[in-house]
Amino acid sequence: MSNVCVFDHPLIQHKLSILRDEKTSVKEFRELVSEIAMLMCYEATRDLPLEEVDVKTPVAVAKCRRIAGKKLAVVPILRAGLGMVDGMVSMMPNVKVGHIGLFRDPETKLPVKYYFKMPADIAERDVIVVDPMLATGGSASAAITFLKEVGVKHIKLMSIIGAPEGVKKMQEDHPDVDIFVAALDDHLNDHAYIVPGLGDAGDRIFGTK
Repeated sequence: MSNVCVFDHPLIQHKLSILRDEKTSVKEFRELVSEIAMLMCYEATRDLPLEEVDVKTPVAVAKCRRIAGKKLAVVPILRAGLGMVDGMVSMMPNVKVGHIGLFRDPETKLPVKYYFKMPADIAERDVIVVDPMLATGGSASAAITFLKEVGVKHIKLMSIIGAPEGVKKMQEDHPDVDIFVAALDDHLNDHAYIVPGLGDAGDRIFGTK
């Protein structure tokens, strides 16, 4: 799985162990999702291009490197993806944020777009799509298809936990998209929940269950 990166950083793994715990409170769960997203963002942006600049310090001129004008956007899949946005924005304060809302048609079982709001220049930006759980891969694949339809060419997918079924779906539909996860779990159960997973991420972030 050459386009799948599973983070093994000790801080990420430690926080993930608390995130999975059924006894973790809504407040702590929400904070952990944001913190893990921030740490994952640090790694997922490792390939950003740099340019050399001169910076005058109080002592002399230093040869430094800055990000070379790369335009970025973060696009959460509603609603659980919202929990990852603040952590990423704290790392990249100037990033623009789009939103995609999807629901599954009860008859066709296919994802239907009910909300799609992007920065005007989204086609010029490198996009990181975020959703805490990559389960069946249906929503992530559909979201990326919608982004490609409006001209986005460079896309990454970042999820906290992935399932093999979701990874397979993404690789079949979008082999050009790199996938970043903090853990790749065992399988999906009969209700399409990731096992062992952490339950419904949206419900645990927003305290709706």
